[in-house]
Amino acid sequence: MTPEDPEETQPLLEPPGGSAPRGRRVFLAAFAATLGPLSFGFALGYSSPAIPSLQRAAPPAPRLDDEAASWFGAVVTLGAAAGGVLGGWLVDRAGRKLSLLLCSVPFVTSFAVITAAQDVWMLLGGRLLTGLACGVASLVAPVYISEIAYPAVRGLLGSCVQLMVVIGILLAYLAGWVLEWRWLAVLGCVPPSLMLLLMCFMPETPRFLLTQHRRQEAMAALQFLWGSEQGWEEPPIGAEQGFHLALLWQPGIYKPFVIGVSLMAFQQLSGVNAIMFYAETIFEEAKFKDSSLASIIVGVIQVLFTAVAALIMDRAGRRLLLALSGMVMVFSMSAFGAYFKLTQGIPGNSSHVALLAPISTEPVDASVGLAWLAVGSMCLFIAGFAVGWGPIPWLLMSEIFPLHVKGVATGVCVLANWLMAFLVTKEFSSLMEILRPYGAFWLASAFCIISVLFTLFCVPETKGKTLEQITAHFEGR
Repeated sequence: MTPEDPEETQPLLEPPGGSAPRGRRVFLAAFAATLGPLSFGFALGYSSPAIPSLQRAAPPAPRLDDEAASWFGAVVTLGAAAGGVLGGWLVDRAGRKLSLLLCSVPFVTSFAVITAAQDVWMLLGGRLLTGLACGVASLVAPVYISEIAYPAVRGLLGSCVQLMVVIGILLAYLAGWVLEWRWLAVLGCVPPSLMLLLMCFMPETPRFLLTQHRRQEAMAALQFLWGSEQGWEEPPIGAEQGFHLALLWQPGIYKPFVIGVSLMAFQQLSGVNAIMFYAETIFEEAKFKDSSLASIIVGVIQVLFTAVAALIMDRAGRRLLLALSGMVMVFSMSAFGAYFKLTQGIPGNSSHVALLAPISTEPVDASVGLAWLAVGSMCLFIAGFAVGWGPIPWLLMSEIFPLHVKGVATGVCVLANWLMAFLVTKEFSSLMEILRPYGAFWLASAFCIISVLFTLFCVPETKGKTLEQITAHFEGR
């Protein structure tokens, strides 16, 4: 085949004639991969029903005091930060498929350790191991899906990563109503076990196989996933593989690096963890008889609006949804700060961080009315976050990096996300003491404004583009 032959320029991962492939097995492979994020979500949601159960536990079962309970929830983020680094190394060396298979092992092991725990240290060790698995899964699953999906459905399938996370959280909340902490941990072993089983029958991504010069296997993977590979030719695979610091001077590397890390930072600076932290207390102020219902309502809102985002992602585009999501978050976070400002001046009201403005001396109607301002603001914020800033940073992370630096680059993004989550969660209470509660939430609103501006001026649209076209955009080609 001569260089002038038109078929020579036809990339392997783009169908001839521009027609979209119609393979159905790509959806099965994506489902198998998203069982990792489902396990990740279940692990995050596990602490909410498990901590009250563990605080009530009677000997010889381990029992958590307030200090141990705070570590039981927070240690997962530290494990996940380490998992992001490990995942970045694994995904380039072991491959995408094997990395997903390997991360199922610490998931199952960690829940088994928690199930068999005889003391607090076993509980914390299990949670740390869970976090490690979460970090790997949160990195590898988006990369695997972005590399097996064709452009017409990449937004849909990529958004399903976050959708499965919030489904996992909701599943943990619902199961926590009927199961105590040990049996809840047993249930946590099911999704990663199913992922281990299904992923054994799924192929490695064609792009990774091509970097390993395994073209025949890449063609077989395409045939399995997309249904056809006839007429497709291998894209150019550069001789340079791996990451070194000199690459950061190249626009095709540093531009997506800045965008990826910034998106992860803005996601956490939006204040989402603070809203989630106060959810049950807000519902108590609105006179809900069962404050644990707050967790269920929050989970349902997340699932519904993340599903909406997945369905419209490939039509509306990433930038539009990010901008709209950010504007909704600005409005709702500002209203949430207004709630704190209004309740601050009410006699008998406290703005202490641990007390979310309990109202005891005012008439019931007034207190409930103000509390419902907080409930409405919180629900609007969660809906807005779920439509854009929840799923899209993870989706874009998997799309924007060149193949030869994807492992390290996505690892840095995941590390940045989890470290920011830990710092924001840990320091938000101190920030509320310094700035008053309303000031802290208005600061989060300001970060949301900056995130909207960043989206409009810095984030490219990747809708409908192949991964090669996205890379070419950053390189100026």
